[in-house]
Amino acid sequence: MGSNDFITLFFLVAAVLIFLQLRSVLGRRTGNEKPPRDLYTPRDAVGPDSPDAGKVVTLPRRDAATEEDDRFAAIDAFAPAGTSLNESLREINKADASFNPKEFVNGARMAYEMIVMAFADGDRKTLKNLLSREVYDGFDAAITERESKGDKVKSTFVGIDKAEIASTEIKGTEVQITVRIVSQLISATYDKADKLIDGDAENVAEVNDLWTFARDTRSRDPNWKLVATESEHE
Repeated sequence: MGSNDFITLFFLVAAVLIFLQLRSVLGRRTGNEKPPRDLYTPRDAVGPDSPDAGKVVTLPRRDAATEEDDRFAAIDAFAPAGTSLNESLREINKADASFNPKEFVNGARMAYEMIVMAFADGDRKTLKNLLSREVYDGFDAAITERESKGDKVKSTFVGIDKAEIASTEIKGTEVQITVRIVSQLISATYDKADKLIDGDAENVAEVNDLWTFARDTRSRDPNWKLVATESEHE
């Protein structure tokens, strides 16, 4: 046997050994193998006959009507569905999804007391945070005139009997809500000689107001500001 024949036989034996080794490692195809899984197939595509059936939990999908009912639940609890107030509040919620009428009225009640007492005390800092520029200018002018005369106001806030939404309006991106507020207040104004010149220092007076609060729905500031005041006489 020549050297060339010996080399050829050597490579032939080596090829056979490599093939047998690979076969033992990789195994044989029997025709019963599971098809390769497509890693990019959506879970929704898993059918009942799929080997993955039973391993995927399909959550019920919420339709648009259900989502809308949940969104307006707080409004329907505040004002009966189908009423003009309910419809107007829904429009506000569409412009500002965070709007909740009950929370708004509670906030308006607190703001009312803070503003009334801040005005009596001449607390411009508190007023500036709660009033629009136009309303603040009016309050500031009244406080300045009072101070120039040496007058003083002594007030006791007794409480709020009623606070309810009277009307709403959407102007562009600004939402305005007018609240009817009936409060109990003891208020008396004295001159610089401590003589009573207005109000009553002992008796509780009923005050009926219509206050309008506004908020720009584009703003990240969640606070509403007082933009108009009006006294309501029953």
